[in-house]
Amino acid sequence: MFDRYFGTIHRYVYMRLGESAADDLAAETFLRAFRQRERYDIGRPNARAWLYGIASNLVADHGRGEARRYRAMARSAELPDVANHDERVVQRVSAEVMQPRLAAGLARLSAGDRDVLMLVACAQLSYEEVAEALDIPRGTVGSRLNRARKKLRKVIGPHEEAL
Repeated sequence: MFDRYFGTIHRYVYMRLGESAADDLAAETFLRAFRQRERYDIGRPNARAWLYGIASNLVADHGRGEARRYRAMARSAELPDVANHDERVVQRVSAEVMQPRLAAGLARLSAGDRDVLMLVACAQLSYEEVAEALDIPRGTVGSRLNRARKKLRKVIGPHEEAL
């Protein structure tokens, strides 16, 4: 399970909290999954949504850091130097996705709306997987995603159709 999902969980946490937290929280996701393995429903086809749920909870536990990170990104589009090619690639993709207006909009979203949006946009989970990951009804996923998109469109403007 670790080999199959670590990279995607790490990228998800990296997109939400940055490099400094990604290693630790991705590893903590798998540690918690191991400790809670008796809770996992083995009838499910894979552990993807369950792991993203754990990772989302860890991001939420990280406190206001995510919103602060987005506010900082909104103020500055400059990218720090990175050590290797892989980090540069991730950073460039992140920079394209996290333009200053988008970052400002993400900072303004409620934690629940932001979790749903990021699981759909960054982790590419289906509505059903997001509902499973966050332990909320599927309809709530749709309403939170719709609300998040509307708020972001107000901040980003009419020319951005990526959301």
